[in-house]
Amino acid sequence: MSENSGSRFLVFKKLVRYILPYKGLFVVSLLAIMLLAVASSLRPHLIGEMVNKYIVTSKNPHQLLVWSLVVLGILILEQVLQFVSSYASNLLAQSIIRDLRKKVFKHLLYFRMRYFDQTPVGSLVTRVVSDIEAITEVFSSGLMDILGDMIVLVAVLFWMFTTNWQLAVMTIVPIPLLIIATRIFARSMRKSFQLERTQVNKLNTFVQERLTGMSIVQLFSREQREFDSFVEINKGHRQAHINAVWATSIFFPVVELLSSLSIALLLVWGAVHAIGATTGQVKLMFGEIISFTLWVNMLFRPIRQLADKFNILQRGTVRAERVFEVLDMDKDIQHSGTDAQSTMNAPIVFKDVWFAYKDEDWVLKGISLTINPGETVAFVGATGAGKTTIVNLLGRFYEYQKGNITIGSVALENFELDYLRKNIAIVLQDVFLFSDTIFKNITLGDPSISREQVIEASRAVGAHEFISNLPGGYDYEVGERGGVLSVGQRQLLAFIRAYVYNPKLLILDEATSSVDHQAEELIQQATHQLTKGRTSIVIAHRLSTIQQADKIVVMDKGELAEVGNHHELIKKNGYYKRLYDLQFKE
Repeated sequence: MSENSGSRFLVFKKLVRYILPYKGLFVVSLLAIMLLAVASSLRPHLIGEMVNKYIVTSKNPHQLLVWSLVVLGILILEQVLQFVSSYASNLLAQSIIRDLRKKVFKHLLYFRMRYFDQTPVGSLVTRVVSDIEAITEVFSSGLMDILGDMIVLVAVLFWMFTTNWQLAVMTIVPIPLLIIATRIFARSMRKSFQLERTQVNKLNTFVQERLTGMSIVQLFSREQREFDSFVEINKGHRQAHINAVWATSIFFPVVELLSSLSIALLLVWGAVHAIGATTGQVKLMFGEIISFTLWVNMLFRPIRQLADKFNILQRGTVRAERVFEVLDMDKDIQHSGTDAQSTMNAPIVFKDVWFAYKDEDWVLKGISLTINPGETVAFVGATGAGKTTIVNLLGRFYEYQKGNITIGSVALENFELDYLRKNIAIVLQDVFLFSDTIFKNITLGDPSISREQVIEASRAVGAHEFISNLPGGYDYEVGERGGVLSVGQRQLLAFIRAYVYNPKLLILDEATSSVDHQAEELIQQATHQLTKGRTSIVIAHRLSTIQQADKIVVMDKGELAEVGNHHELIKKNGYYKRLYDLQFKE
């Protein structure tokens, strides 16, 4: 077994484990398939016997009618079994992919931000939607149909050799050629599916990124260039499918040719044996030839379908391999942390903290700092100085490599992750809103937060008036990413969201850097309300917004340059004073 075959087999074993919770559906489907195979292979035998006994040998209309009704009953039974098998197998498949999709999405929810920084969103959408959808066919059209076709093959061969072994041998002469053609076809299709998988991923990633960044595309007049790039990627996607169509277009005519050859051999055998045979023997051959003609069609159809179903199985397995790659990524999940009781209203202490996003390209270098309960601490410095990285470490979106961060006497990594993040609220510069109502964007679906609490918070931060003036008020749909609201309005909603969650630690990251003067005044009011009586960290470029902070931390190239309040830092006449003079001269 090759390495690729072994890998696919292991992936298939993982998929089969998802059947266990639905053993009943699997058994019902399998029983229906087995009974269907027996009934469908028995029917040609009965028809051949009817022809011999009640048409050719002795004309008996009454018995012919009775057995015709029996055959009709078998046909009806086949349709019922076909329905049961199809319904049970598809219900099984949909149940499995529902479980698998839930598991993948839940797994992704707990990944570190590092993973999302390095993985295109379109690629993840492909995993959760397209790849898992393709796995459906493994159970609905692949595995169950393969089992059914193999049972049909065994049943048909049994009846053929039981009826006339010489005729059976003559009929299956083209089978080795068909097996060779099937192997070539399967190998060609496997390569096509791998190419198709790559092209689907590229297409999804490209479309998702361009639609998300449409404003940039249009602002810089990139429409034609992006369209040309799309045409090239779409061409590759088309070619991947054409390769599969090309292989199919050759294979199925070959199957039909071999099937016709088998029937031709059958007829030649009958004609040869009819020469010199008695009239009675020729009559008996007539029924056998009819039975075998029906069996040949039943024999070649499953073989032809087996190749097709194996390809479906391969395609699903190839897609499943990518899904399990995500599920097996334990290194990107934050496992540590069980403390959900220790107080968060305690000093936050950074002790010689070092952090790098990649290797030893240090973004933070030996940071040592204490943030006392109830303090408002502001971080300032040039872009890339490490201000936002401090926030990411406190929320455990990233894990530091050296040093230690504690809240009270508890190391940051020992806090249970949900408990830690429920006690931290972050208002970012780029506020993300879901395509939903204002009320649901504020509460994030938390049923414990009432509408009265939301209105009270809106009044506190000065946003109630603008929300009330919108059509529908708090039930106004904000559109995708809050696109129908201004930057300042989105910022105010983020402040309300932080207010109603009543965090122990509030972090404001560049919250006023992209708003106009009027919106800034409202946000300053909101900031005053939010920071009152709680530990707050404010990251700002505008020094006018942080002059009342209890402590200002000046960062430069990942290190602490200066620490003190506004007046102390002005007196030092250092880095902060230069920043201050530069801004106020402007």
